[in-house]
Amino acid sequence: MTSTALSAPSRSLLRYLSRGVNSLKHRHEAGVTHFVRSYYESGKPATGCQAESARTIDLRSDTVTKPGPLMRRAMSEAEVGDDVFGEDPTVNELQQHAAKLFGMESALFCPTGTMSNLIAVMVHCRERGDEMIVGDLSHLHIYEQGGSAQLAGVHSTTVTNLPNGTFDLDQLESKIRHGYPDPHYPRSRLVCVENTHNIQGGRVLPLAFLKELRTLADRYGLMVHMDGARVMNAAASLGVPPADILQYCDTVSVCLSKGLGAPVGTMLGGPEDFVKRAVRARKALGGGMRQAGILAAAGKLALSDMVGRLQDDHRNARSFAQALLQCDPPIYQVDLAAVETNILRFRVSAEGVSPAELCARAAVVSEGEEQALGQGVQVLMFPHVGGSVRAVWHLGISEEDTRLAALKMQFVAQQLARERARAH
Repeated sequence: MTSTALSAPSRSLLRYLSRGVNSLKHRHEAGVTHFVRSYYESGKPATGCQAESARTIDLRSDTVTKPGPLMRRAMSEAEVGDDVFGEDPTVNELQQHAAKLFGMESALFCPTGTMSNLIAVMVHCRERGDEMIVGDLSHLHIYEQGGSAQLAGVHSTTVTNLPNGTFDLDQLESKIRHGYPDPHYPRSRLVCVENTHNIQGGRVLPLAFLKELRTLADRYGLMVHMDGARVMNAAASLGVPPADILQYCDTVSVCLSKGLGAPVGTMLGGPEDFVKRAVRARKALGGGMRQAGILAAAGKLALSDMVGRLQDDHRNARSFAQALLQCDPPIYQVDLAAVETNILRFRVSAEGVSPAELCARAAVVSEGEEQALGQGVQVLMFPHVGGSVRAVWHLGISEEDTRLAALKMQFVAQQLARERARAH
């Protein structure tokens, strides 16, 4: 039986791929959009079984998580007040808990990580002509719409991110500029790091690097902000409390709505005076929420009950990576040493197969798949920078899901091999 019906995540993936997937260092060949659209809409890949009955394994991002029953109950029963007045008890409890967990004086509940990072930049760089130094592959530099320049009037200069997410400290030192007495230059105020590093595949910044960075920053009077959207993953990987990582930073932004499973929210931590200024910046950006305890209740559960399960995501990501290396024919390229947390980047070496095409094939049910695998499986992933594919594990992906996803990738490898054999 043939069907071209797609799940909502699959349709979302189609829209994403059809936009061309144009990001830094990522330029797909002409015709990808046409291929992806025709592959989804022609009906060809859906033969064999109904797409609606397929098992969908969504590895696009750990942002797709949904709150479970306990979290929903906590949200429904949350005691609330007006947080702009500082009167929401649940928000206040969350902020106190986060500050203690991070080893910092204070913390602020913000709607999003993008806003939280922008607030940090605004508070650290208070004068026009101030400058921050960021990695050239950092989320803050690439994926946050240049908000530091657009909204905060802060200039950015970049250092080259290394494969492990760090950067060369000598290069960093060469970028530090002080505006006085020479009026030509901006004033360096802030260094931003990202941990774990998204584009580099969830890499964990070594503590030794952070310690050296702190020493250098202190020498020049610079502040250090960590985009720690997934710093809890970093802590789980290193086997240390998050405060052991954050002792080398002045401020941090920690996302609650990725692997920790909350629907909304990011915590911005730092000194008490910093957070007081951050409250003003949050209000100016429209982030002052009222009865926000409904959301904060989910955040409390995320930081208390969900941290311990992050190792499951790391284990499943590594298991999938190992399975890719065992596929026959061996068309997947994986650096196992770089699989440190819940993000996996891999490449496909099959002739003429782009990351976009591989993702399209993985996301649909093909003829003969149900017979080969026992059921239809749709694996949702994204083409990524540098000609790679990105897959991300989260609380919605079980060990069994991981096993089925690996079987699907084996099926795709064999499907490509059969097509190549027929072509020759």
